[in-house]
Amino acid sequence: MKRISAYFLQGILLVAPVAITIYILYGILKTVDSWLIENIKPILGFYVPGLGVLILFVALTILGFIGQTTVFKPLKKVAGRIILKIPILNLLYSSLNDLFSAFMGKEKKFNIPVKVRFNKENNLWKLGFITKESLDEFKLSEMAAVYFPHSYNFSGELYLVPSEQIETLNLSPAEVMKFIVSGGVTRIEAIEK
Repeated sequence: MKRISAYFLQGILLVAPVAITIYILYGILKTVDSWLIENIKPILGFYVPGLGVLILFVALTILGFIGQTTVFKPLKKVAGRIILKIPILNLLYSSLNDLFSAFMGKEKKFNIPVKVRFNKENNLWKLGFITKESLDEFKLSEMAAVYFPHSYNFSGELYLVPSEQIETLNLSPAEVMKFIVSGGVTRIEAIEK
């Protein structure tokens, strides 16, 4: 009986990550597709599965292309300035804009993985990413801003850390992020940057 339960648990460990990932992706795609189809079906007169997702992909790609043109950049700046003058929208817009830029923009912020010693006596370290190397504006020139993602969560904490306590890691940022988010159970592939 113990062997059967061990095999069962091993089966769950093999299937669960793939199944959960597929389930989440399927849920997102189905929601987007059904929302778009509800609005597109009356125009077309028929339903095509996946058409909503395809239309969303094409529309976002076209918007991305238009956003890079010289005609649209001034409009984007004007719209950004207007939003920044509205108190609550200012906070939401600037925070989300900075977050998306940090992950996907030209100025990616999570590309310097580091380990930081937090307790010298017990030799305790924490993994994170340098987001700002100089904190002169806070009069902390010997400090750096390090973001520490939480495990099994989409959140984290920002610490201002003395530079001498930070060691950069010669590892892929994506591999380090996976390691942290998985709670340290993901194997890191030793890929040189």
